[in-house]
Amino acid sequence: MKGKTQLGDFLKARRSHLRPEDVGVATYGERRRVPGLRREELALLAGVSVSYYTRLEQGQAPSASPEVLDALAFALRLDEPERRYLHDLAHAGRQRPRARRLAPERLTEENTQLLDVLGDAPAVLLGRCSDVLAWNRLGHALFAGHLDLDAPDRPAQRPNMARLVFLDSHTRDLYADWPSKARAVVGHLRLVAGRFPDDAALHALVGELSAKSAEFALMWADHRVKSYMLASYEMRHPLVGPLTVVQQTLGLGRGTSVVVATTPAGSSSRAALALLAQAVVSTESARTPSRAATD
Repeated sequence: MKGKTQLGDFLKARRSHLRPEDVGVATYGERRRVPGLRREELALLAGVSVSYYTRLEQGQAPSASPEVLDALAFALRLDEPERRYLHDLAHAGRQRPRARRLAPERLTEENTQLLDVLGDAPAVLLGRCSDVLAWNRLGHALFAGHLDLDAPDRPAQRPNMARLVFLDSHTRDLYADWPSKARAVVGHLRLVAGRFPDDAALHALVGELSAKSAEFALMWADHRVKSYMLASYEMRHPLVGPLTVVQQTLGLGRGTSVVVATTPAGSSSRAALALLAQAVVSTESARTPSRAATD
């Protein structure tokens, strides 16, 4: 994932998705051979020369200044996460990063305290590449009850939410609108790639998913960037049936985050979560021998 190449690919993809009428460019009814804006049209909107913009897309130009990047972001109608991603790509191009393995992620005492404080809300602690570092019991039951509860405790075997969404049939069936969830996952990985361009683990994950999932490869090539700090999903849980949850992602620094699922008070979805919590307690009771039996 070379910075300059990624920058050019991102600019090209965003340009192809922007229609002339979206930015007030007159076409006078002409037939256009390519989708979206032409290079010269975008260059004019951004206030840069066509030759300079062309070199940017081709990865042949010197690093763009923050002012030029902001002008391009404005011309492309980028939102704030996309604008930050554009700057991250340009910075990566200047640094010429080489893929390297970053320090292993681990569960801290503070992370454990946070999961405890969240109490009955389903919660999952994720690393920068969407590895599950920890989950509480209801988070496990809601998102991945078919997996071993203790799987996150084994670093080499930790579940990865991106892998689960694209390669695991249980997780795919869990979301009524699976494409929406899948696009959010890819968009988030794009943001992570901009922030950590030299992360070898992320390179490996993207390569694996691209090889194993044609849908991931197509979405990754689209260069969509999405910050999914707040998203509503309709889920079809095998134990408690349909429910709608709001997944709220809280950033904890260095790419680590905690995803919490919430439901409106008094809703059928809140009742479904309560039923799932009861099922978790019942399962634990069945697995734990009574004191009388062990005496």
